[in-house]
Amino acid sequence: MKDKSNKSKTWAKPLSGREFPRFSAIKTFFRLPNASLKEKFDVALFGIPYDGGVSYRPGARFAPSAVREASSLGRGFHMTRDRNVFDVLSVADIGDSPTVPIDQAQTYEKIEKFVTDVLKSKKKFIAVGGDHSTTLPVLRALKKHYKKPLNFIHFDAHLDTYPAAWNCEYHHGAFARHAVEEGLVNPKKMLQIGIRGPLTGKDDLQFIKKHGIMVKTVDDVRAVSLQKFCASLPSFSDGLTYLSFDVDCLDPAYAPGTGTPVVGGLTSYETQQILRALKIKDLVGGDIVEICPAYDHSDITSLVGVDVMFELMHLMA
Repeated sequence: MKDKSNKSKTWAKPLSGREFPRFSAIKTFFRLPNASLKEKFDVALFGIPYDGGVSYRPGARFAPSAVREASSLGRGFHMTRDRNVFDVLSVADIGDSPTVPIDQAQTYEKIEKFVTDVLKSKKKFIAVGGDHSTTLPVLRALKKHYKKPLNFIHFDAHLDTYPAAWNCEYHHGAFARHAVEEGLVNPKKMLQIGIRGPLTGKDDLQFIKKHGIMVKTVDDVRAVSLQKFCASLPSFSDGLTYLSFDVDCLDPAYAPGTGTPVVGGLTSYETQQILRALKIKDLVGGDIVEICPAYDHSDITSLVGVDVMFELMHLMA
C-alpha cells in the first residue's frame, strides 16, 4: 500500500543531533519543525500553558517551554518496537494554544477552538499542559468533532471526579467528573491507572462506583508481576480513544516537579511498560499534564513528559 504522507515526511523530521548539538538551536518539541495547520503532516504537538485550575502548587503554565527544552534529548527509534516513529508519522510543533491566565472561562473557549482547528485539519495531536483542568475543553472539542463519547485512559494519582472546591465547579480535581457528566467520555470504556490515597473520605469513591469506571491502583499493579498486570489490561480495539497522563501517577522520586505529589506511586519504568502494553486501535489524541518546572530537579519530570510523548507517538503509529 502506497504511503500517501511520504511528501510530508521529507520535511517533518527532527533536527539532527549529529549536525547541530542538542543544546543548540531554537527549541521545539523533539527538535521538529514549527508548522502551521495548513501544512501536511500527521500529528500536531502543542502546549497549553495554563494553571488557573490548581488547588496547591502553581507553575504548570511553564511546562510546555520546559518540556520543549528537555525534548532536545528525544529521539525517534523505539528499541522495543523496532521502528523509528518519524519514519512512520510526520510530526510537527504547532506552538501553544492561546490562554488567558486570569480568566478560566475565556481560556476554556480558546483551548476548545484551538483543538477544534487541529481536528478540522485532520490531524491527531499530543498536548503538554498545563494543569489537568485543561483536559476538559480538549475533550469537549473532541466530542463535538467526532459526535460521540470517547474511550478514555487516565494515568493519575487522583480520581479527579471530586466535587466543586470553594464553590468553583471547574478545577484540576474535577475534570473527569465533568467529562463523564457531559457525555464526553464513555465511563464503561474508561480506565484509571496509578490511583492511590489518601482521600478526603469514602464518599470520594461513590462516583466511580456509580458509573462503573475501571480503576487500577498502585496496589493492583504491585500485587502481581508487572508482566501479568500489563496482560490484564482491557483492549481498546473499538471506538476512538484519548489518553491523559498526569505525571503525579508517578512517585515523587520519579516526578518531583508536579503540583500535588503523592508518595507511593508508580516508577517511570512501570509507566513505560504499561503504555507499551496498551492495545489501542485508534488513539486520536493525548496529553501530559501537571508538570511544574519550578519544583523539578535536574529536569527529571520534564524528561518524563518527553518519554510519555515518545510512547504516545508510537501508539499513534
